[in-house]
Amino acid sequence: MIGLTEVALQAGFALAGLAVLAALLPPRHRNLLAGATLALFGASGVTAGVATLAGLSGDGLSLPLALPLAGHLDPLRLAPDALGAVFLILVGVVVGLAAVFGIGYAHGPVASRTGWSAFAVFALGLQLVPAAADVLSFLFAWELMAIGSTVLLLADHAQREPVRRATAWYAVMTHLSFLALLAGFGVLAAAAGGTSWARIGAASIPESTASMAFVLLTVGFATKAGLVPMHVWLPRAHPEAPSHVSAVMSAAMVKMGCYGLALVTLRLLPTGPSWWALLLIVLGAGSALYGILQASVQSDLKRLLAYSTTENVGLIVTALGVGLLLHDCGQTGPGNVALVAALLLALSHAAFKTVLFLGAGAVLHATGERDLDDLGGLAARMPWTASALGIGAMGAAALPVTSGFVAEWTLLQAVIHADPSADRLLAVVLPLTMGVVALTIGLGLFTFVKAFGIGFLARPRTPAAAAAIEVGWSMRAALLAAAGLTVGLGLFPGPVARALATAVGADAIASAGLTGLGLGPLGDVLLNPLALTVLTLAVAAPLVVGNLVLAARAPRQDVELAWGCGGERTSPRMEYNATSYAEPLVRAFGGSLRPKRTIDVVNPDDAPLLVEEVSFSQRTVDLVDERIYLPASRALLRVGDLARRLHNGSIHRYLAFSGLALVLVLVVVSR
Repeated sequence: MIGLTEVALQAGFALAGLAVLAALLPPRHRNLLAGATLALFGASGVTAGVATLAGLSGDGLSLPLALPLAGHLDPLRLAPDALGAVFLILVGVVVGLAAVFGIGYAHGPVASRTGWSAFAVFALGLQLVPAAADVLSFLFAWELMAIGSTVLLLADHAQREPVRRATAWYAVMTHLSFLALLAGFGVLAAAAGGTSWARIGAASIPESTASMAFVLLTVGFATKAGLVPMHVWLPRAHPEAPSHVSAVMSAAMVKMGCYGLALVTLRLLPTGPSWWALLLIVLGAGSALYGILQASVQSDLKRLLAYSTTENVGLIVTALGVGLLLHDCGQTGPGNVALVAALLLALSHAAFKTVLFLGAGAVLHATGERDLDDLGGLAARMPWTASALGIGAMGAAALPVTSGFVAEWTLLQAVIHADPSADRLLAVVLPLTMGVVALTIGLGLFTFVKAFGIGFLARPRTPAAAAAIEVGWSMRAALLAAAGLTVGLGLFPGPVARALATAVGADAIASAGLTGLGLGPLGDVLLNPLALTVLTLAVAAPLVVGNLVLAARAPRQDVELAWGCGGERTSPRMEYNATSYAEPLVRAFGGSLRPKRTIDVVNPDDAPLLVEEVSFSQRTVDLVDERIYLPASRALLRVGDLARRLHNGSIHRYLAFSGLALVLVLVVVSR
């Protein structure tokens, strides 16, 4: 039987093909038609997801595999369940908004035939991953997603060397992820005697085998999700990708790693030992803290957002782990709240991170700059972009009226409602989780106050910032739509939470909005994010209005002092920049950040004892990158150089190597 879900998926295939054809059109029409077609493609994904949640799906789709061995392999099977439907909606919304933004933003190699075609392939792979119903279909879609994103990263490699290096790191980590997934799913399929999700989920798999598969799959999905220590590709690839592509990579693609972890733990291996959940909590909490700490000291706006993605994904995985651990300990109610929080965090991050990356793209398009120290004063020159990006920053900082507040508050609810005395493990894990989430929220507020304040307020620091103008209609429309979603989910979370509860099988809280468990009338108000948002606005509104009235009535005075001494208007050189704002945090966490400072002093040629100019620069170090990956890459390069020296073209040396290998084989066989 064919339902609305299958019709929408078929429409998605057709629209992806039309997008590739639109990419072949002349440049004058290419951006508009390709972008509009991909926006409709995103709408088809949203339709498929909503139809699945509404029970309007049929028996699924079976597509022939276009390979020579197709007759000996199962066809591609697409049959999303409720969990996959949530991520279908997420992907559809993000791809649609990015495509609309790309109509006005795409230029140069990104707007080429290859650029738009690769975007269509990338989007199709993203849509197929949560729709897949078996191992083969999943891995096919996963590789399609990887190929499309890699080509998009390489779109302008001829112009910038960093793009090639970022693409190399991304390609290596992506394929290591694929190998881990291939091994993990291979173990599960062999143990279950089949490749379908239903067959694997119903099979009785020995715990040792299940644990081996779980570890392999966790490594594979954690790499794609950008969890520490597998995150090193993310701060390299996100800043170098085109901004609308960065939005899709951050808001949608890394979520496929989160979807994979949820698929394994909730569907394929629903019963497992407690250390599985504990491993996810450690990975998630460590990634959240490390990611936001690195983000807080960045001056490159896109690099800041990339590290922030690691933080947000870490919170998602933490919530998933907490939910699993609470279920293992018999705390079903709080466990259900935590699982819903994990999906809320995923949707919330997709909304506000789309705003932030598209906003960074708008700033880059208008100024040619992405370094916060070279911006400033953009709120007056780009009011629409500033408003949207401000809402995105509020969401990333988990402030009320935004989705970020709702999602992180729901996770805190799960921890608050849980009973730590029920298990000794909970007595240790829950307080630590509460502390990590609280510290992450605090550092997130610090980070995005810096990002918005330094970039959009005060005065322009460069001529490019002073000459900035507002971006075009398509970019503004995408920004405002994503900002609207961020606020909408923050103000009206109830219907979404009920759908998510059904998706994770948490029917116990489906009728209770987000509170889940009651603490009496006052407790229900204080622990309900919507009620708390209204309470915050009720307290804040009189203060804001009062300040505005007093400021309007205050007489204007121009004071001129004999010496400035702070009485004169400040210049851009006197204001905080991103580096100086983060300096206290760098000093507090110097052991982890390892700042490297450079001071350059310029002396006049005719007066070497005088100082003409002093410049200061500071950069922080990614310890995981510096201590693990860079030494490993240098070691591999040395091995490669050694191997290259052995291949010198000498037939005598090759014969000697062959003879030595034969002797070794004979020795081993004889034993």
